[in-house]
Amino acid sequence: MASKAKTHTDYENEVRSWGFTTVYTWTDGPNKHYKPHRHSGLATHLILDGQLTITYPKDENPTKTTHTVGDRVDVEARRVHEVWIGPQGCTMVLGEQD
Repeated sequence: MASKAKTHTDYENEVRSWGFTTVYTWTDGPNKHYKPHRHSGLATHLILDGQLTITYPKDENPTKTTHTVGDRVDVEARRVHEVWIGPQGCTMVLGEQD
C-alpha cells in the first residue's frame, strides 16, 4: 500500500520537531532576489518545490550553492546571506529560532 503524500502541515510539523519556534510555508515567484540580509536567530529552509541559490557574501571566498526539493538549508544566526529564487519559483517551509 502506498503511503499518503505529506502535506504542508506535515512538513511544518517536521521543522517544528527540529526545535524551530516560528514555522510557516512560504512561496516566492520566479527569479525573486533577496539582497544581503541576516536573521537574529538560526533559520532553516526546507525546499518543497522549485529551487533557491544562496551565498554568504561576507565569507572569505563566497560561493553560490543551489538547493532543490528535499534540501534543508540552515543559516546561522546573524550570518549575512543573499538568495536568488529559481525560474520556476520556490515553495519552502521556513523555521526561525527566536
